[in-house]
Amino acid sequence: MELFDSHAHYNDEKFENDKEQILEEVYKSGVTKLVCAGYSLEVSKKAVEIASTHDFVYATVGISPNDIPIINDEKLNNLPSDEFKNELEEQLKEIEKLAQNSKVVAIGEIGLDYYWNKENKENQKYAFKEQIQLANKLNLPIVIHTREAVFDTLNILKNEVTVNKKGVFHCCPLNLDLIKEGLKLGFYISFAGPITFKNSKNAQEAISLVPLDKILIETDSPYLAPEPKRGTRNNSSNVIYMAEKIANVKSMPIEAISQITYENAKRVFEI
Repeated sequence: MELFDSHAHYNDEKFENDKEQILEEVYKSGVTKLVCAGYSLEVSKKAVEIASTHDFVYATVGISPNDIPIINDEKLNNLPSDEFKNELEEQLKEIEKLAQNSKVVAIGEIGLDYYWNKENKENQKYAFKEQIQLANKLNLPIVIHTREAVFDTLNILKNEVTVNKKGVFHCCPLNLDLIKEGLKLGFYISFAGPITFKNSKNAQEAISLVPLDKILIETDSPYLAPEPKRGTRNNSSNVIYMAEKIANVKSMPIEAISQITYENAKRVFEI
């Protein structure tokens, strides 16, 4: 049985001291493909480096809503300043160069996050739209991060920017409306550790909503370790717990879910 972790962060400092050992153990555990996701310019560079030196690892490059440029003199929630736009443009030029690497499979993670940052919504929306345009230019799918920003995320995707290659809602919030609308738009839905949490709301309903040809699994390592590993540093070997949960909800063998999610990830990332 082979597994595909569609989103992990071995470019995170929490793996700084033992990344090679963990990646070796992950591969031996049956995770024979994984995507190392970027979320800032520097971390995207690391993602490409890791993917370039490990056959089974691929990369995404992008700037997350929590890592867009911070302009000290900006007025809160005003339209993006020229200084912000210029700084973002410079960073996206570097992201575009990174995306030329053959192991880069998507632009991401990009999107909106009003949980951590409520005061710069306009800058977040601008950066999201600019990176969708970059993905379109490069003919790459996008990987979306959305947190407490469902309405604005969907509004951009439905009404403001056309996404040529739909991509993935990563670590998808268990918001049933978001999942329904995301599926209508043609996106894949990727589930992470929260679907296994004992206090998780809507997990079963969310999984049931997603057809087999649109479902992915991920760990978002080193974060969000699933039950029964909750509270520990996560790694890709734990992606089996997401497959197990989905198999239970769908009343299917875990081997079938493993194979389906593996092929789905290969399809969306064109691997």
